[in-house]
Amino acid sequence: MNLFSAKKYIVITLHAFVAGMILGCKNESSINATTVETSEAIVVKKFNFHPTSTTNQIINHTFYSLSYSENTEQAEWVAYELKGNTSNNKYTRPYFIADPKVKTGSADWKNYKNSGYDKGHLCPAGDMKFSKQAFDETFFTSNISPQRKDFNAGVWNRLEQKVRFWADKYDGIYVATGGVLEPNLKTIGKEKVAVPKYFYKVLLDLSSNKPRMIAFLVPHQNSTKPLYEFVVSTDELERKTGIDFYPQLPDELENSLEKNADYKSWSFK
Repeated sequence: MNLFSAKKYIVITLHAFVAGMILGCKNESSINATTVETSEAIVVKKFNFHPTSTTNQIINHTFYSLSYSENTEQAEWVAYELKGNTSNNKYTRPYFIADPKVKTGSADWKNYKNSGYDKGHLCPAGDMKFSKQAFDETFFTSNISPQRKDFNAGVWNRLEQKVRFWADKYDGIYVATGGVLEPNLKTIGKEKVAVPKYFYKVLLDLSSNKPRMIAFLVPHQNSTKPLYEFVVSTDELERKTGIDFYPQLPDELENSLEKNADYKSWSFK
């Protein structure tokens, strides 16, 4: 069972306006879950938060899922639930290995050798320290993308740490992340692994009575700018990637969240 179905119940206490949108949704298939109305909350069972796939190759690991792009030899997105209070277990880093679930074969780690680029995790190993299995699964080559060392250790690392801070502060969040896989990108190695010019994260918080979403689009270079300067609307990111990030949300709610680029409701301190 992957983490999207591991949480048996997600209880979302919503304002009457939002509850009305969900229960009044004409197309029930737009909610890929079972909803139960109570006097205080809407209970959503086994909510599935997969973004859409442009490649039709979705891989489910135990604690994260991804959509693999054979043309660029990396994931177009990796998605997972990040719980709060992530453990600081100190596991030995395993070697990177090919993903056995990718039918077309994920890129060999040797493509990165002497390329000048790091093997940059998409789902960070630091997010998966709660178990050895979860930690080791982040070392499949389907979960890496070529990243400049100063970017990987710099602004991208700052964003990863901030995501962990929010997961702790908001009692868990949903994460979708990857590189923007545009045409005609530079490549490395014999298998021509594409080097994205931008990386992104889209976060969804359902912990309170007011669902929130925030998206980041970060140029592939180090920067000392505050992280909020990389915030964009999810709509903008969807136009750039061709991916619908949270299609299971009721349309009105999804549209409202995705057009918003206001970061002030998120704690950046």
